[in-house]
Amino acid sequence: MDSEREPVRVAVVDDEQLVRMALRLVIDGEPDLTVVAEAADGNAAITMVDEHRPDVVLMDVRMPGRDGLSATRELLTRPEPPRVLMLTTFDSDDLILGALRAGALGFVLKDTPPPQILDAVRAVADGNPVLSPAATARVIAAATGPRSSHARDSSREAARRRLSTLTERELQTARAIADGLGNPEIARRLNITVATVKAHTGALFAKLAAENRVQIALLVRDAEE
Repeated sequence: MDSEREPVRVAVVDDEQLVRMALRLVIDGEPDLTVVAEAADGNAAITMVDEHRPDVVLMDVRMPGRDGLSATRELLTRPEPPRVLMLTTFDSDDLILGALRAGALGFVLKDTPPPQILDAVRAVADGNPVLSPAATARVIAAATGPRSSHARDSSREAARRRLSTLTERELQTARAIADGLGNPEIARRLNITVATVKAHTGALFAKLAAENRVQIALLVRDAEE
């Protein structure tokens, strides 16, 4: 990030105090990031965001009382909402899908290494979608279930039309994303650099009008179903 920019203001929402403390310790150790507030549930998160106006909210999915999904939906109706990055142990696929539909820019698993969580916060702060590669396959599995033959045919044709705009390399990248691979793994599979993978992924977001890697993966699965 530009060293002249103000630090990204981060709020941490999690019902476990130890998780909040750990995230604060990691985030506040970075010169370009700072934790401005914490909350232990969804209702407190909404009040906290209104008061402190963070740039990014790290939002737990499952909390007593108001959950992270409900809080995210309300926050994203604000005129100038924060960017939301969901945190999860991945015990509820439906909530994750709901969060993505509600407008969250992505999610990471709680056991993700700290450097990757920091990178995810920075990416979301810049408006870029983030999806933990380890979770991609699970989200796809949750989103795909038994459907009628007509629904499958309709989805397949629509997905194939959208994918037909891609170059061969872009399509290979999309298929690797559908397999749940991260950028380094995709680079190894396709024998290209990580920078090239990022370029192809950026093209996928633009050409497919996708907001996150899950949407790309679902298109591939629909096309090949």
